[in-house]
Amino acid sequence: MRAAWIDQRGPAEQIRIEPIRVPEPGPTDVLVQVKYAAVNPIDTFVRSGQYMTPLPFPFVVGRDLVGTVAAVGSSASTFKIGDAVWSNSLGHAGRQGCTSEYAVVAADRLYPLPDDVKPEVAVGSFHPAASAYLAIIKHGQAQAGETVYIAGGAGHVGSAAIVTAARAGARVITSAAAADQAYCRRLGADVVLDYSDEHLVDEIRAAAPEGIHVHLDTSGRHDLHKAVGLIAHGGRVVLMAGLKARPELPVGALYTRDARLVGFAISNASSADLQMAANHVNQLLTEGTLKPRNLEILQLSEVAEAHRRLESGAERGVRLIMKP
Repeated sequence: MRAAWIDQRGPAEQIRIEPIRVPEPGPTDVLVQVKYAAVNPIDTFVRSGQYMTPLPFPFVVGRDLVGTVAAVGSSASTFKIGDAVWSNSLGHAGRQGCTSEYAVVAADRLYPLPDDVKPEVAVGSFHPAASAYLAIIKHGQAQAGETVYIAGGAGHVGSAAIVTAARAGARVITSAAAADQAYCRRLGADVVLDYSDEHLVDEIRAAAPEGIHVHLDTSGRHDLHKAVGLIAHGGRVVLMAGLKARPELPVGALYTRDARLVGFAISNASSADLQMAANHVNQLLTEGTLKPRNLEILQLSEVAEAHRRLESGAERGVRLIMKP
């Protein structure tokens, strides 16, 4: 089969597009014929070695796929050949990736694709929507009646976070560019502020005089002085981006409010947590709530270039999708 793979960690130029053997599923695995694979920033971290995790070489890059069941292990009876399925947790902790014509997926990390959902739309939604659900619900523990602030609500994760928090019954405050503010309101944000406003912190404080219960910034540019200064008693600041960030932490303001700083990486999520997130994602896909903007479909031969584009920082707002 054709696949995008590396034989050692390093720059994007090391990605090879060459045939390798079709993987064989074990008893609890499913072999999936891949229709589309997404390209995520975490893929570049794993490939380069910035995010260290066990890799089986030759290692196929990529974590998110949508496709069709081609073969089923003897104990993976949940699925049958021909089923439309998806997964968003390959390429980590010793698991092979999926930017290839076929991929083996453990049955407990594979989910049915809802009927009448376009596969390219779905694969562009999995990682952002599942990340948003686990960040807001699992780690942020957002409750009905609480106030959630989402920095960058028009982004892929940010927009899914707005939907997730609103569905949980939280009051949602977000920041976005002027052109994206109506979009954020349609997603369910109660208050939308201009992220470029020099008085943004004051505007957030005015909109939430009792403080923010869950603070989520997906940009990776963390200002913990501002975040902790806005947090309510018992509030949570969720960190899920900014691999090399080194912000200062205002310890006093954090502990005197009984507040928490919570780190979260979806790569560490358990199968049970991923299943809960998958149920949420499938519900949103079925309803048509998840509609990622700016999808761009590339060919398998363009994987290295896709990685370079993500690493350059020039692809904010664009979801790159590979077609093997």
